[in-house]
Amino acid sequence: MVPFLDLKAINQVHRTELINAFTKVLDSGWYVHGKEHEAFEHEFAAYCGTTECIGVANGLDALTLVLRAWKEMGVLSEGDEVIVPANTYIASVLAITENRLTPVLVEPDPTTYNLDASRLEAALTPRTKAVLAVHLYGQAADMTRITAFARRHGLKVLEDAAQAHGAIHAGRKVGAWGDAAGFSFYPGKNLGALGDAGAVTTSDAELAHTLRALRNYGSHKKYHNLYQGPNSRLDEMQAALLRVKLPLLDAENAHRRTIAEQYLQGLRHTRVALPVAPAEAVSHVWHIFPVRVADRESFQRYLAVVGVQTLIHYPIPPHHQKAFPALRSLALPVTEAIHREIVSLPISPVMRADQIEQVISVINSYPINP
Repeated sequence: MVPFLDLKAINQVHRTELINAFTKVLDSGWYVHGKEHEAFEHEFAAYCGTTECIGVANGLDALTLVLRAWKEMGVLSEGDEVIVPANTYIASVLAITENRLTPVLVEPDPTTYNLDASRLEAALTPRTKAVLAVHLYGQAADMTRITAFARRHGLKVLEDAAQAHGAIHAGRKVGAWGDAAGFSFYPGKNLGALGDAGAVTTSDAELAHTLRALRNYGSHKKYHNLYQGPNSRLDEMQAALLRVKLPLLDAENAHRRTIAEQYLQGLRHTRVALPVAPAEAVSHVWHIFPVRVADRESFQRYLAVVGVQTLIHYPIPPHHQKAFPALRSLALPVTEAIHREIVSLPISPVMRADQIEQVISVINSYPINP
């Protein structure tokens, strides 16, 4: 069996260093907002190319707290509209609705699956105040056009970089394009903790100052609360474990790119629709390698029988979720087609050459009429 993702094998590579980091924190006696947390914030900000990194409990909190901070700063108000791609994980939309803001769903580019910048003008209204750009599947969104649109109209840009640690667009890492970015370090991410964890990157000092209070019960100083903030702190232990893995992230992303290149080459004559190879100035990190197949159920059954595990990211688009009754009447045919047909092939930094060849071989042998 070729597993979709073998987290045990991925972390086994770092086993000795992870145990050492765990022991160091255990023996320190300091488990919240300690030296490891502070060091990781500095290191991840430097990696992304921003001046600030604010560690939080998870990726959803990262997005939610940025929008909340902008409300506290007077940048956003209840009911303001935030443009967001319709083709995304539900967290992108939840961050908006949690702040009593209004999501405006925009169709993706069907070739990249990311926000279609050509549709932004049509989504603009006098209530539009921000764009939430998602780097879905680890593919960098077109931030040149998105940020140019935002500047023309005085809008804030928040990047959802939960799947795109290390991705590059036009020579700049994602996480450094917008006014802020939210990252998830969920265990299956390219930079994964051993539990939930997240962070915000930004070069806006005022925003960072506000976020540092919001994540800590709304407090900079103990027992002095400026805001009605949650408890959303990056755990000291997770920060230490992430520090172990961060220096190897680029090498692991490079292996993912190698696998993606082999898939793009080896599957080019099959009847599955492949993602578009990135332009020269773009470097995706392929958190997921998505293909589209009209007969998805048959395709997945076939692969399972021949020993290849696949997943679906994601089977139900946000506007069809019961959680959002106000969005269910929207007609978003591009998004709906993607969610009907998308299949994620195995890809990981520990995937072996023989496993890659097996995936390519069995898909090339997929019967025309299964």
